[in-house]
Order: sequence, then C-alpha cells, then structure tokens
Amino acid sequence: MAGTKTIAILSPGEMGHAIGRVLANRGRRVITSLAGRSERTAGLARAAGIDDVGSLDRIVREADVILSVLSSASAPVVASEVADRLAARDRPLTYVDCNALAPRTVREIGAIVSRAGGHVVDVGIVGGPPTLERGPRFYASGPYLEEFLAFRDDGFDVRPLGAEIGQASGFKMCYGALTKGLSALGAELLLAAARLDLLDPLLTEFQDSQPAVLAWLERSVPAMPPKSRRWVSEMEEIAATLGQLGLSSGYHLAASNLYWRIGETPLGHERPESRDTSRTLRVVIEELTRSLP
Repeated sequence: MAGTKTIAILSPGEMGHAIGRVLANRGRRVITSLAGRSERTAGLARAAGIDDVGSLDRIVREADVILSVLSSASAPVVASEVADRLAARDRPLTYVDCNALAPRTVREIGAIVSRAGGHVVDVGIVGGPPTLERGPRFYASGPYLEEFLAFRDDGFDVRPLGAEIGQASGFKMCYGALTKGLSALGAELLLAAARLDLLDPLLTEFQDSQPAVLAWLERSVPAMPPKSRRWVSEMEEIAATLGQLGLSSGYHLAASNLYWRIGETPLGHERPESRDTSRTLRVVIEELTRSLP
C-alpha cells in the first residue's frame, strides 16, 4: 500500500481497534476521532497506537482511506456525515464500508458518498478481530475494489467478489444469518430446556447424537452475551435482506429481540475483552436463565 499515507478507523471498537493495531504495527499512520466515544473505546485506541485527531473534519481532511467499522445502526448516519465534508478535499478519498448491512442499505450509502466524490468499497468481514499472526477474511466488492486490494500488502486476507456495491454485504448477510442466527437458536432452545429442567439430558443427547453442533455451541454461545447488543441491528439488517428477496424475515427479527434481551443482562453488559473465558456453555445458560424475565 505504498500510496496510502493515512488510514482512519471509524470506530476503534473491538474489531476496529484490532485492524488499526495491525496497520500501525505495519508502519501506517492510523487515526480516529474519539469525540463522544467511551473511555473503553479511547483505551482500545491508545493501546492500538491509533492517533486521536479530535474531529471528523480532520479525519476527512487528512485520511487517504476511511474504514467504517461501526454498528449497523450507526453506519448510514456516519457515512452521510463523511459525505457532507468531502467537498473540502482536494483529492479522492476511499471510503470502505465494513459494516454488517443489507445490500440495499450499503448501496444507499455508496450513492451518498459517491455523489460527494468518494470512492466506495463494500466489505464484509468474516472472522474475529485480526492479530499480527492471523486475521479474518475481508470479502470486497465495488468499482474501486482495487484500492482496497492494496491492504493485502499489510497482510490482510482480501477476497474480491465483483464490481458491484452490495455483493460483499450480501455475502456477509448470508454468512451471519447462519452463524449469529444459529447462536440465537442454540441459546434460546437451551434456555427453554433449562426452564423445563431438561438441560442435563438435552446436553447429554447432543453429545451423543450432535457432537459437532454441541462443540460449535460451546465455542460460540459463551462469547455471545457481551456482543449481543451490537448484533441487534445486524439481525435487523439480515431480516431486511431476506425480506427484500421475498424470503422470510421472521426468524432473524426474533433473534434480534433475543439479543436485545440478553444485552440487558449482567453478562450482556460485560466487555468482550474482559469477560470470564472460563465460563462454560452450561454456566452461561444457567446465568442467563436467572437473569432473563
């Protein structure tokens, strides 16, 4: 990425700060604005070596690339705020939308930013936050795809899907519909079993007849509560995607409601980076059973 001097991260949360840390360790200048952000986010940014430039105005003036890594609900608003500031630039800016959005939503964002002169790339991230040793897959699409392929120079696994905005987001929606949808389904049926005093025999049966599914739930469900509030809007975007295709949106709307409820529990208010990783699937289900009305 020889031509890229400054990369902005909006926002340096769990995923964003990890991306920024990898780029900073590769010698890139990485910036953000911490105005209005939580102390937790500020701490993550500092630990990652991301510079706080104080405002979105400065980000738009100074960045060569903006990586938008936000909650699904925040993404359209922030994109519009960036577009409003693009007229002040004297050179193109690459705007990479890495959020979990329905294809229609990201196409609307693309149109807003493109009309203002930005070069938009649609990206769907599959996998956990990157480290220096490993990372997720960045599925990408759009007419300015080549500008994001340059991130391969910094070790990112970028996988092109095509020249249309919406292809990468559609891929992310289909993938998340399975993974986060299955986490919701597994958590809810186990909560039902616990309330029926059937958790032990059900887990035993899963071990006998569905060991692969049980192993997946043992990995995914304990890590889910601290992320559940962020997944509410993602489930809504998945539901919108399915509905726009003439398919059923009901299940993922129900999953959104479950994630919202879990997000209001003590486990839901923990931070992903500080949760107790020794909690087993059984312990998490038992704690949620006590916490949920």
